[in-house]
Amino acid sequence: MKQIDLSVSINKIKLSSCIMNASGVLCSTDKELSNLLDSFSGAVVTKSCTRKPRKGNFEPRYFEWNMGSINSMGLPNLGIDFYLNFLEKKETKKPIFLSISGLSAEENYFLIKKANHYSKITALELNLSCPNLIEEEDLISYNFSRISYLLENIFKFNKKPLGIKLPPYFEDLSIQKMALILNQFPIDFVTCINSLPNGMVVDTKTESVVIQPKKGFGGIGGSIIKPFALANIRKFYTYLRKDISIIGCGGISTGKDIFEHILCGASAVQIGTQLMKEGVFVFERLEKEFSFFLRKKNYSSIDSFKGNLKNFQ
Repeated sequence: MKQIDLSVSINKIKLSSCIMNASGVLCSTDKELSNLLDSFSGAVVTKSCTRKPRKGNFEPRYFEWNMGSINSMGLPNLGIDFYLNFLEKKETKKPIFLSISGLSAEENYFLIKKANHYSKITALELNLSCPNLIEEEDLISYNFSRISYLLENIFKFNKKPLGIKLPPYFEDLSIQKMALILNQFPIDFVTCINSLPNGMVVDTKTESVVIQPKKGFGGIGGSIIKPFALANIRKFYTYLRKDISIIGCGGISTGKDIFEHILCGASAVQIGTQLMKEGVFVFERLEKEFSFFLRKKNYSSIDSFKGNLKNFQ
């Protein structure tokens, strides 16, 4: 039987498997992070952290249905000191991505500077796309001049590999503008996409919304958002420098979904909603399904088909 190589490199960061968790899902506590370290994932991404611990939004703040999920978590996390101290005590060969989501530019500077002093942190994933804290018009990832200013200041002192977690963009011009900015800085990767903002799910039995925060509005994830994820991945693959890797996220529940993300240009993928449904056992299942799918397609590695999406013929 043909051996399938699922290892990848995110710029110079080597992963034994292209499949990892998405920040925000089962990666907040000591137990959750320990489970991820012991799982089949190729890397571990922490919960997006802030300077101080946060309880997040009122519950219920997460809901699943057959096509996806909606959440308005509000960045509940144990604060950067917890994650740094936890990782310093652990011995692992897995790359560790510390997700950072400061509530201001100054807080992001503080968090990144602090993380730079910890050798166990392989890379930083700067989350500029959380839709459940502030109004969408204030979200920094939709404000191109602000993100350019932020990155300019960050790279005056940052020495760690750094990537940006991006929201979904719905216009080609927006993706071009963001790519133009990112191409000016030593960015190692982008993660796209975060959940679709300002979604709503209605329960017809109770005739009400299904989550409490923000009057029922929240970020949409799961299989329903896969077409938007694939489109953003493909566009960024077209416009970004080739040394900037793409981590695909959105709508992955099967090995076939992983193939589609990588065919569009992703180097690796993150699992969110499906991880919440299945727990860490999802990584082993997806790895087997993906390997089986590649074997049927007669591919033996990620690089043999990454980005090779064809136009309609």
